[in-house]
This record gives sequence, structure tokens and C-alpha cells, in this order.
Amino acid sequence: MKKLMLSILAGASMLSCTGGQSKTLILYYSQEGSTETVAKEIAKNTGWDIERFDVAPAYDGDFNATVQRSQQESRSGELPALVPIKSDLSKYDRIFLGFPIWNGVYANPVKSLLNEVNLNGKTIVTFCTFGSGGLNTGTDALAKALPSSKVIEGYGCRAARMDAVPAEVVRFLVNGGYIEGEVQEMPDFSESQPVSESDVEIFNQACSSYQFPLGTPKEVAVRTIGEDTEYKFTVASSGFGGGGSSTIIYVIAQPGKTPEFTQVVR
Repeated sequence: MKKLMLSILAGASMLSCTGGQSKTLILYYSQEGSTETVAKEIAKNTGWDIERFDVAPAYDGDFNATVQRSQQESRSGELPALVPIKSDLSKYDRIFLGFPIWNGVYANPVKSLLNEVNLNGKTIVTFCTFGSGGLNTGTDALAKALPSSKVIEGYGCRAARMDAVPAEVVRFLVNGGYIEGEVQEMPDFSESQPVSESDVEIFNQACSSYQFPLGTPKEVAVRTIGEDTEYKFTVASSGFGGGGSSTIIYVIAQPGKTPEFTQVVR
């Protein structure tokens, strides 16, 4: 993975900004710092304007307190007020909107943002952090909430994998055409096959320590990226967020490291 990271970072030596007055704003909410890490990494590689937004009263409790408060707000429809944003949003035609995933979608402060700020007609590129997954569901929910905007699924990362952010953000920005550079081309996954005993062992090593059950792997597709191996498991879900449905869980195995899952796609 180190070799891959160096290759990616070297290939991104030429960074493309919008030139003159920026038309892209990185606007994000972060409670515990993970989403802020991603936001600052995007800003470092692009030179775009950046602003963190917040609500009042702020969410300052622990995980359980935040979950309880956000669920109560969602049930009642009473959201906290948005702290006024300093940036003049009329200057920007593209917003990179960042947030943590709560309850499978964007965090409640984003709901406050959508209630109080006009984003109609803008291009919205999402980025987020999460415990297990939610980039796809958070982006889909945002697209439904902003029918007059163009919403593009961007980058997501587990909060447990912040060390992977620098290389992955560069890859995302280059592949999206947001900055210039070269990254290693990602090969296609193999055809899905029933899991073997060794596949199940890889899956268990990557997922068994997660606080909620993620299900039972049934099929797997594989691809090799440099010295690393990425697995795409089709899983019969159970427990938290599963409901007995089928999900996709991505796992990365790197030499000398315990395999880890990178994202659950429900």
C-alpha cells in the first residue's frame, strides 16, 4: 500500500485550481473531526475555499447522546438552527458538501442547512465519513432533497480508516477530473464466486471486531491493486441495519496488516 500511496501522490504533483476567483466551496459539518480531516485534505489538494458550518445548540454529547438527540429531532421534525454561514454562496456554482453519516443518511445539521440555505441550481459533490457505510444512501437522500440541483456521489471513508484519506482523496480528485495527475488504473473485479474457507477467514478478520453484526458472506469477487488485494463480498445481512437483506462489503488486505473492511453498501 505504501508503494501505491507514493505513486498516487507523485502523480498528483500538478494540482488544478479554478484559477482567479474560486467557483468551488468546500462546505462541511464535522462533529468529531473525521469529516474535517477529509475536507482539509481536499482543500490542500485543490486550493478551494473551505468553511465548516454548525448549528445551535451544537451537538456536544457522546455517541449515544448524539444518536438519541438526532433520532428525537427526526421524529419531531424540530431541527437546530443553522449558525449563519460566512461564505457568499452566490459566488459558487459547485459545492463539495461534507458530513458524517447518521442513521444511514446525512447528519441532522445538513438538514438544517437545506432548510435555511438555497442550493438550487448548484452542483453538489458529496463526501462523508461513517462507521460502516452510507455514501450511497446519504447521496441518494440529498438528491431527493435537492431536486433542482445536480448531486454527484463523491468520496466516503470509515472513521476508523483516517490514515487512508490522503491517498484516497488524491485518487478521487484525479479520477473525478477535479485536479490534474496520474493514478494507478483500478482493475475490474473478477466474476463473483461462492466464498471459500479462506475467503470467509479474510471476511471475519476484517469485520468481526465491528460493534454490530454485518452478516454472512456468500459470494466474493477479487482484484489485485499493487501488493494489495480487494474483496467485494456479497453478504446476507443480519442485525444492525441488515434486516435480512443482501449487502456488499468491501475488504482490503494489505501485506503485514490485518484485513479491514472499507465500506458497506446497503
